[in-house]
Amino acid sequence: MKLLPISPESLEQGGIILKNGGLVAFPTETVYGLGADAFNPQALAKIFEVKGRPHFDPLIIHIAAIKTLDKVADLSLLNEETKKKLFLLAENLWPGPLSIVLPKNEKIPGIATAGLQTAAIRFPDHEAAQKLIYLSTGAVAAPSANPFGSLSPTKAEHVQNGLGEKPDLILDGGPTRIGLESTVLDITGDVIKILRPGGTPKEAIEKLVGCTQLTINNEQLTVNNKQNALVSPGLLKSHYAPRTPLYVLSRDEIINKPISLNSNENQKIAYLFFDEAARNEWHNKQKPSETVIVKVLSQKGDSLEAASCLFEILHELDNFNLSNIYAQSAPNIGLGEAINDRLRRGSVKNY
Repeated sequence: MKLLPISPESLEQGGIILKNGGLVAFPTETVYGLGADAFNPQALAKIFEVKGRPHFDPLIIHIAAIKTLDKVADLSLLNEETKKKLFLLAENLWPGPLSIVLPKNEKIPGIATAGLQTAAIRFPDHEAAQKLIYLSTGAVAAPSANPFGSLSPTKAEHVQNGLGEKPDLILDGGPTRIGLESTVLDITGDVIKILRPGGTPKEAIEKLVGCTQLTINNEQLTVNNKQNALVSPGLLKSHYAPRTPLYVLSRDEIINKPISLNSNENQKIAYLFFDEAARNEWHNKQKPSETVIVKVLSQKGDSLEAASCLFEILHELDNFNLSNIYAQSAPNIGLGEAINDRLRRGSVKNY
């Protein structure tokens, strides 16, 4: 495995590796992805093996230009109204952190889509990612570059710590900008559904195509087929989890919950607040000892800043050998929905 900074030479090397059936970890605006040629079933199988990912969990297909969409999707299967919504979304929200579920092109192997006839497709808003995809076959399937179910990587070092020597190349582009995975949107049915909240807020989507349905019940997100496959990545009840037990509390709950340490003097706990105001109110009320670790996602309560810091801070806390992490949920607007989704799926008590 090589870890190289982003450069024309390293991107060209990455494109060659992808064309030859290898795996490349690369930055996007959301998180780091573990990429393979989207048309090569043997290369795609390596992703599942390296991550320990179940085959019923489909991958997202990344493209580098809207004009190449028909290479990975069969747009002839969409009615005219749906096509209008697709191109309205693509023209306004691509490139960006939005994956759209569409009928797949027959050239996309079934292993990429868990045997489904649909694929989640996105056009990342990251120059290096676009260049890498362009230098490959033009389509790269890439889940997050981490062991399955664990915290998503927002730095190259997170990839290296999680996957070690398994990728053929890790491209280091520094910290990711958004820090949360893409929103996954299904426009193929009668109702437009947000299958996974993410880097594109619901409000931005609804401004273009009207009301959407946010679906978080896993039982509603399986397809009635032999594979019982998920229709989108990131839908398992337990996902994005730190090694440390994580408990998610409302603002009132975290401020008023007494700090409880058992008789073990070596026990350490951490509190993760959404904003500085909540942290200050909690501090004045609970008067914690210096042994309690305290982190804040955004001093001013900005959801974009909070989202960009979430996984990085959880990675940091996971290295402190803590007994528990108590996290404040975010206001459920904008990227707050995606923050809460990741906290919920990574928590001990999923809700």
